[in-house]
Amino acid sequence: MADAKKKAPQKKAGVMRILDAQDKELMAVRRIERDGENLVIRGKIFGAMPMVAKVTPEEARAALKLLDAKTILFIVSLLFRRAK
Repeated sequence: MADAKKKAPQKKAGVMRILDAQDKELMAVRRIERDGENLVIRGKIFGAMPMVAKVTPEEARAALKLLDAKTILFIVSLLFRRAK
């Protein structure tokens, strides 16, 4: 009877890792969420130090200006590539 009351294990949220040139983890992004008009990125730097970063609409527009059409297509294609 006790087994019937147990909840199914919750699926762990994904983590996006940002790596350096030597494939060492620089940052683990745990959540990306909206806070009013801003985008908030939560994670850990170097696996230890918690970090909360804020992206304003002005900074988001500036980031888009850094991308050319070829890079935008590459980013979209990343979603369909298999992991190595």
